[in-house]
Amino acid sequence: MNSTKHLIEIALKEDIGSGDITTENLIGPDLEGEGVIIAKEPLVIAGLNVAKQVFEYLDSQVIFTTKYKDGDEVKNADTIANIEGKLRILLMCERTALNFLQRLSGIATNVRSYMNEIENTGVRLVDTRKTAPGWRKLEKHAVRVGGAHNHRMGLYDGVLIKDNHIAAYGGIEKAINQIRQKVSHLVKIEIEVSDLNQVEAAIAAGADVVMLDNMNLQQIKKAVATIDGRATIEVSGGVRKSRLKSLADANVDIISVGAFTHSARCVDISMRITPNS
Repeated sequence: MNSTKHLIEIALKEDIGSGDITTENLIGPDLEGEGVIIAKEPLVIAGLNVAKQVFEYLDSQVIFTTKYKDGDEVKNADTIANIEGKLRILLMCERTALNFLQRLSGIATNVRSYMNEIENTGVRLVDTRKTAPGWRKLEKHAVRVGGAHNHRMGLYDGVLIKDNHIAAYGGIEKAINQIRQKVSHLVKIEIEVSDLNQVEAAIAAGADVVMLDNMNLQQIKKAVATIDGRATIEVSGGVRKSRLKSLADANVDIISVGAFTHSARCVDISMRITPNS
């Protein structure tokens, strides 16, 4: 079972449990109707296919139609999608489908607002691993459709030597040298540093990417001058939207933003259901 289908199964079982005692005692099994998903504020849509799969999980005959694709901007009161099928299915799936849409669209909308701050600067904004457990694939998809990029999916697809690795292994040079011997020559080595002494040590040891963690603007500018094009420069730690332009002007290459996912609010989306006459 793919991860999205598994999440949908968990979510529906969590909500429906042994049965929807309200719907099943009010709505006949053969009654049909239509649902309309409506934006209640301007937003960037994400998660349309997930919402579609929620309804199809309980009934493959449900018809889900939309003129939008993930990444499109919609206005307040726009109809995002129409769903036709058994009334019971529409009612039982409504909240789960909206939960996915609201959360993922909230991330995409949040990301787009950051991207608008650094248009034409050439700086790449990336996400982090600060995602809801189990939702990483979906949340990182929402980041991409919002206009930013993914950093790494997990611990398995990129080397990033962090402060605790350095402390545990005994220093920057030792850690980088050890990793070099163990991974493919095609794999880039990124290391997290927090002061200028560590910047110099990382460059001397041959780091490919230097992550400047929680540095102020003055420190970042000094680090950029020290690195002088010898490594890709990433800035991380407490990045706020108001700092983006000044960070871009400091000539860094990448800015990672945990707030893309961990601080995104769910956007306001509703669903109206009507029975067929």
